[in-house]
Amino acid sequence: MAVRAVRGAVQLERDEAGHMDERVGALLSAILERNGLTADDLISIWFTATPDLHSDFPAAAARKLGIVDVPLICAQELDIEGAMPRVVRVLAHIESDKSRADIGHVYLGAAAALRKDIAQ
Repeated sequence: MAVRAVRGAVQLERDEAGHMDERVGALLSAILERNGLTADDLISIWFTATPDLHSDFPAAAARKLGIVDVPLICAQELDIEGAMPRVVRVLAHIESDKSRADIGHVYLGAAAALRKDIAQ
């Protein structure tokens, strides 16, 4: 098994904890489904949130999905003028037999515009 990285992002409509749980949960579920993964395949997950999101930790959504024994960390995204607002980004390290080219990165909704080159 190789260690691979999966990227993803989602833009929230509003800064509310329940909405963050819903959208980040959908993003994580899509990453797992698209790559044929289970929680046992996860090594760690990094979350970043834009500075305008402060209602909850994005990692809380992972815990609510049952991802309880995987190291998670949250950080604030750089505050760049003109950047897309209310975005949570994910960098998940996984164990997989897939090649880098076969990893399915997930950018939901408007966040697909962030990485048109790898969004699927």
